[in-house]
Amino acid sequence: MKVLLVEDMAAVRDALVAVLRAQGWRVATVGTGIDAVAAVEDAVDPPDLVLLDLGLPDLDGVEVCRRIRGRSSVPVIAVTARGHDSARVMGLRSGADDYVVKPFSVDELLARIEAVMRRVSGHALVSTVTAGPVTVDLGARSVLVDGAEVALRRKEFDLLAALARRGGKVATREELLDDVWGLAPDDVGADAGRRTLEVHVGALRSRLGVPGLVVTVRGVGYRLALGTGDRGAR
Repeated sequence: MKVLLVEDMAAVRDALVAVLRAQGWRVATVGTGIDAVAAVEDAVDPPDLVLLDLGLPDLDGVEVCRRIRGRSSVPVIAVTARGHDSARVMGLRSGADDYVVKPFSVDELLARIEAVMRRVSGHALVSTVTAGPVTVDLGARSVLVDGAEVALRRKEFDLLAALARRGGKVATREELLDDVWGLAPDDVGADAGRRTLEVHVGALRSRLGVPGLVVTVRGVGYRLALGTGDRGAR
């Protein structure tokens, strides 16, 4: 799942990004209402969910929600410090699917996301991925190989989760650098990040001990082999 996080406060944004990525989700961030609307309307890879702060520097979040709803049916959860009933009603009437008041717990936020996505899609979000003898629990951040738990370092798990949530589809090197390290292709350190990615892929393969599980797609990136007959080239 791809989440668009609309939040202008860096500390809040960074904390929420960490929470969402820990669930194995992709996260795109913007800090203004105009950028939020554009990210929904013009995106080649549109979000599956929008977490929308209502206190934005350029447009009121309620207006942003109205504009998003006028262009897309993407689920929107309003995230705000406005806790009084009139603000909540206004947010919901503008098209938000749910409303979370700051401060909130991580468990509450994740439960509301789960409930909204279940209503929209008709089923719960996938939190466990099985690939051959490997089971990845994205919510619990645990990995089993042939039923035995394998301890991974934080970035190793983040890398495995980024591959697992794509369901066997290829993840480009650029996507993995963004998902795991937060590096865009033109960021300072992106070249070093690519070397770091290769090192982490090697370490992940070694710790899991399942030949052919992490498949190299030459010139593109990596994918996870989901079936025992799907091994590909390392």
